[in-house]
Order: sequence, then C-alpha cells, then structure tokens
Amino acid sequence: MTDNARNILTASVEKISENYDNSEILMLSDEGALPDRNAVIDIIKDLRDVMFPGYFTGIVTEGAPAQYYVGSLLCDIYDSLYIQVKRGLSYKKKKSLSDAAVERMTEDICNGFFEKLPELQNILLKDVEAGFNGDPAAKSKEEVICSYPGFFAIFVYRIAHELYNYGVPFIPRIMTEYAHGKTGIDINSGATIGEYFFIDHGTGVVVGETTVIGNNVKLYQGVTLGALSTRSGQKLSGKKRHPTVEDNVTIYAGATILGGETVIGEGSVVGGNTFITSSVGKNVKVSAKAPVLNFKEGKK
Repeated sequence: MTDNARNILTASVEKISENYDNSEILMLSDEGALPDRNAVIDIIKDLRDVMFPGYFTGIVTEGAPAQYYVGSLLCDIYDSLYIQVKRGLSYKKKKSLSDAAVERMTEDICNGFFEKLPELQNILLKDVEAGFNGDPAAKSKEEVICSYPGFFAIFVYRIAHELYNYGVPFIPRIMTEYAHGKTGIDINSGATIGEYFFIDHGTGVVVGETTVIGNNVKLYQGVTLGALSTRSGQKLSGKKRHPTVEDNVTIYAGATILGGETVIGEGSVVGGNTFITSSVGKNVKVSAKAPVLNFKEGKK
C-alpha cells in the first residue's frame, strides 16, 4: 500500500468516525443492539419444520418420536425468539422501561405467540387447500407446501402478523422482507388476511400494511393493494391507507387497487391491468377497456 493510499484511508476513517459520533442511527452499542437478522430467518425455517415436518429437512418422524422432535425444536425456537424479541423491545423502548419490564413483556409475547401456533397451523392448512383447489396445475397439496412461492410468502406473513399484533418491533418486517426477497411477493405483516388465501404465480404482488382481505380471496401475479399518494409520509402512520377486499374476490394479474376507503365487494372479479381508486359493489366484474387491435396487410 502506498503512502498516498494510507493517507486517504486515514482521512476516511476519521470522517466516518465523525459520522458515527454525529448520528444516532449509524453506531449501535451492545446495549442497543437490534435483533439478529440471521437468527430471525433461522426461526422462520425452524417454524416451517414444526408446521410441516419432513417437507424441508428430510427428517420424517411418527408417533412419539414426532412429539420429541417437535418438542425439542420448539424449545430451541422459544429460546431464540425470546432473545430476539427482547433485543427488539430493549432497543425500541430504550430507557423508558426497566429491564424487568422488558423481561415481562418478552415472556408474555413469546408465551402468547406459542399458544397460537396450533391455530396458525390449522389456518395454513386451509391456505394449502385453497392453493390446491385453486390451481389445476397443482399435482398435490404436498407440492403446494414444498414448492409454491405464494404459499411460502403466506406462511411467513401468518407468523409475522402474530408478532406484529403483539407490537414486536423489527422482527415482523425482517420476516416479511425475507419472504419478499425469496419470492418477489411483498405482504406487509400488518395486513389483515382471512382464511383460504391463495396467491397464484405471485411475482410482483404487493399487499400494504392496512390492507384488509376477507376469506377465500385469490390474487394473481403483479397485483398491488396499495395506498394513494404517500407524500405525507409519517403523518399517515396508523391510518387506513390500503384497500379492503371482501370475501370470495378474485383479482387478476397486474391489477392495481389503491386507497384506504376503496372496497372491493364480496364475490367480485377484478380483471387484469385494471386501475381502481374507488369502491366496487358486490358480485361485480371490473375490467380495463379492451385494447383495439389494428391489423394491416403487409405489402406484397
């Protein structure tokens, strides 16, 4: 390394260190450490093995051994989740809560979350059924579980949503952004989604934080359930910004539905590439204007 290069690096180190000192978010201390993203992803993978044992690890158990396997795995997941939830709460609450209060909150959250796991498993089985019944290309429900990106995104959302409901910071978003990166499907953990939910193909689907989706809803690729102009930024936090989709609705590829007051009525069908910013009644079919095709004969 040349003297010139050393001088440049020395100057950069000094300036970067100054940035650390002048910014609250650049330098994290051990006392204010964020949840470990890799640990959160491992929790997702382990929970998937609990919900669907043998589908992803090749470990197949039956009878009593299954109870031992799941029991041991759940203990490990509990310990890991406890650490990450505590870190998230400690950072978010800073010094507004005592260490003892953070410990109590963490235990209450983890206990409540694990009590919900059997119910979540049953809801996921309904999502599997929706995927199988809704896709003639599906060869089996097992195929939906082990290979469909839409189902993986839904699985991660269901887990993250429970933690979101408990007010856990950071972790729900880490989970859903992990699924987003893996599948191209972006479901915010704050969205409220009913049973028998299916996303076919999935790439490019966006479901915003305050979206409400009823039961037996089917989305195709490229669907956006989003907000109108978000130029107000944080001023809109906590307000209903995304649409409501009622039961038994199908939304085809490329449709964009925006706005917190926009409701897609029960039983309606939204055609591909439509752009909707106002409510649609029940049992209505909405479609974009068909393109006009002009055919001209080629020169002889």
